[in-house]
Amino acid sequence: MDKACLVSSENMPESIGLRLEQYTLKRRQEVLIVDLETATGELDRVTIFAGFSSSLMKATNFDPDVPVIAADSKIISVDRLTSPYDPNNPQYIESGLTGDAIENILQELGL
Repeated sequence: MDKACLVSSENMPESIGLRLEQYTLKRRQEVLIVDLETATGELDRVTIFAGFSSSLMKATNFDPDVPVIAADSKIISVDRLTSPYDPNNPQYIESGLTGDAIENILQELGL
């Protein structure tokens, strides 16, 4: 097998889902709500708090090692809210951030 074909997981960039979870570990006063489209075109809404993700639209796997946001998902928008999250009275910090905008925030934090 050609060595050029071998890819080390150490050199692969971390998935956006994992990076967003890490963001909420650094910013525990925040909750993220992520609207996304999966590679199959399915829409999903995911909430992320204190390093954990959970789908608001479908069942979430009990295994925290199984990513809720797949690496091939497309981020539609991200809302930043204050914690604790109250769905009856959400307190928005920022709403409708694009994938590029949240990427810039993650890079500023070294994520």
